[in-house]
Amino acid sequence: MSFAIHGLGTAHPPDPMTAAQGLGLARALAGSDVRTSTWLNPIYANSGVTQRFQVIGGPVVRDVLNGTTHTNSPFLPTTANDGVGPTTGQRMAIYAREAGPLALRASQRALAESGFAPESITHLLTVSCTGFAAPGVDFALMTGLGLKPTVARTHVGFMGCHGALNGLRVANAFATADPAARVLVCAVELSSLHYYYGSAADKLIANAIFADGAAAVVGASVGGSSFPLTLVASGSCLIPDSAADMGWTVGDHGFEMSLSRRVPGQIAAHLRPWLEAWLADNGLALADVRSWAVHPGGPKIVSAVGECLGLSAEALAPSLGVFASNGNMSSPTVLFILEKLRAAGAPRPCVALGFGPGLVAEAALFV
Repeated sequence: MSFAIHGLGTAHPPDPMTAAQGLGLARALAGSDVRTSTWLNPIYANSGVTQRFQVIGGPVVRDVLNGTTHTNSPFLPTTANDGVGPTTGQRMAIYAREAGPLALRASQRALAESGFAPESITHLLTVSCTGFAAPGVDFALMTGLGLKPTVARTHVGFMGCHGALNGLRVANAFATADPAARVLVCAVELSSLHYYYGSAADKLIANAIFADGAAAVVGASVGGSSFPLTLVASGSCLIPDSAADMGWTVGDHGFEMSLSRRVPGQIAAHLRPWLEAWLADNGLALADVRSWAVHPGGPKIVSAVGECLGLSAEALAPSLGVFASNGNMSSPTVLFILEKLRAAGAPRPCVALGFGPGLVAEAALFV
C-alpha cells in the first residue's frame, strides 16, 4: 500500500471572521432569545477559534435611525421563514454556486505543485458532506482544470470530518491497482450554510466553530516528488454503542449536527487500544510516531486524544493552530494540518486521525 503525494493545495473564502465578529453575528441572529444570548459569551470565549472563513455571514450592521441590528448575511431569520433561516433548497443553491470555485482554487495549487499535466490525471475523487448538486464539484474541476473527459470520477459523500481520509484510502486503491494512475483528491465543505437558529447547546457550539474551506492532493503510486508524505496504511474503527453520539442529518432548514457530551469520553476510552493494535500491524508502536495530524473536532476532542495517547502539547500544536486560524472545516481540515506539518519539516512517520458520525475513528499512516 503506497500513495505518494506529489502536490497539496488549500483554499478558503477571502474574508476572515474573527471570534468577536462571530459572537456579534450570533447575537444579532439570536434577537430577543434571552437564554441563547446568555450562553453565547462562554461558547465563543471557550471555542478555541480566533478566526475562520465563511462564504456567508458578514459584519453586524447597526441601523441607528431605525434602532435595529442586522447583518448583510442572506441568512437572516425573517417572519417569512418562521425565524429559522432559509430552506435547505435555498442553502443548496449557494452550495452549487460557491463550492466549485473554492475546490478549483485548492486543486489548481495541488496540481501546479505536483508538476503533472492536467490531461495526465486519470482519477478524480471529490469529498463533501455539506452539500449536494449535480452536475457538481467534479464537473467544476473537470472543466476548470482542463481534465480529460474520460477521467474516472468518484465521490465520497456525507462521511463527515474524516471524509478526506476515506478519499485518500480510495485514491490509494486506484493507484495501487494501476501504476500509471494519477489521482486528484479534493475535499470541499461549506459548513456555514447550515447555520442553526435555536437554543440547542450542541448546535450553538457548532455555529461557533465550523467554517468553510477546500484542500486537494495530487498523487500516484510512485514517488519522485519533493513532497515528503506517502500514505502507506489506513485504518477504521467503529466505536461501540455510539451511534447516537454524533449525527449529521438533512433537515428542512439545513443539515443538522448533533454532538453528544459523551464523544470525548468515548474517544478517550476506545481510541488507544485500537490504535495500538493497528500500529502494531504496521510494525510500529505509539512511541515510534514522530508527528500527529489530529482532526480538531473541538478543543475537548483534541484534549481527549492527547490524554489517552499521552501526546505532548507540542504534538497537538499543529492541529490546534489550524483550528484557531481556520475553525473546523470538516473534511479538508486534516489536509490543512498535513500542509502545516510539511511547512514545518515535521518528522515522520506521521499519523492522521479523524472522527465522524458512527462514532467512527479513521487513521492514516504517512512516511
